[in-house]
Amino acid sequence: MNNKSDTILRQWMILRNIPVFPRKITATELTNRLKKEGFEISKRTTERNLQTLSQIFPLQSDERSRPYGWSWSRDADMFTIPAMSPVQALTLSLARDHLTSLLPASLMETLAPYFKCADNVLLSGESIKNMADWRDKVAIVPSNQALIPPQYDEEIIETIHAALLEEKQLEIEYANRAMDESKTHTIHPLGLVQRGAVIYLVATMYSYEDIRILALHRIRSATALKTPSKIPKDFCLGQYIAKGAFGFVARKEAIRLVARFAVSAAEHLRETPLSKDQEFIEEGETVCITATVSDAQQLRWWLMAFGNQVEVLEPAFLREEFRQTAQSVHALYLTQ
Repeated sequence: MNNKSDTILRQWMILRNIPVFPRKITATELTNRLKKEGFEISKRTTERNLQTLSQIFPLQSDERSRPYGWSWSRDADMFTIPAMSPVQALTLSLARDHLTSLLPASLMETLAPYFKCADNVLLSGESIKNMADWRDKVAIVPSNQALIPPQYDEEIIETIHAALLEEKQLEIEYANRAMDESKTHTIHPLGLVQRGAVIYLVATMYSYEDIRILALHRIRSATALKTPSKIPKDFCLGQYIAKGAFGFVARKEAIRLVARFAVSAAEHLRETPLSKDQEFIEEGETVCITATVSDAQQLRWWLMAFGNQVEVLEPAFLREEFRQTAQSVHALYLTQ
């Protein structure tokens, strides 16, 4: 490879390894990455390349403290080789509509350059106009009540992401639910889970092995430590959730649900059944549905949403729960 080609390839690798603001990378880190790719380069050469590239591309250097860090500007146009295809651009554009209701603004901002690139591709010519118009022909309607996501500190999120990736401990300042008092804890991050509009950090604290669930928006500050995290033996985030964390799956064993629905309320269960063994028996103006389902809190929320259009018949303990709930609701509305 001639010197000119080598220089172009090296500079291209530098551009690929620079993160988008607020993340940053130092000249030393870049040099080490290039060496791992087989480039014979000094830190000084990397610094000269960065200065040259910053005159052409929207790169910025954080010189508030040493070592200086480099990053792409937050609003920089993203580019790839090969360029983003129209199909990829359309997919990303549609994803933005869905993610807007799920992710906080601070997280959406980090994806802004990619969305901007997708928009540019879809506006690039008449040959793909029909594909660009597809966005106006599809929509996503949330199945639950939409909630406004809480605000997240971008630097805290970046710190948590880095600690998770590198399996390092964190020192956090965590506020109570009222957000009027906070305490400092040393934690071992294990994973992130998004439930509706809220993101949770799954972690252990200090030397304890019991797993805690921390609401990300209640973390006032986060500092990455150099100490490796202590991950519980055989821990798996998916299995942890499947065992009942977040109240979405079975408390114990699956149950055989028998419920009587109003015909209008049950009609959608013909096409989207509760289980593979669901039985659908029409009884005049009602429908009796039998299905094997998880004994989860989510099941209760789903059934309660139907109000007086559903009656739980079996199992007996679940019917008793709903009877007591109905009495409580009745008493509540009788109160003047």
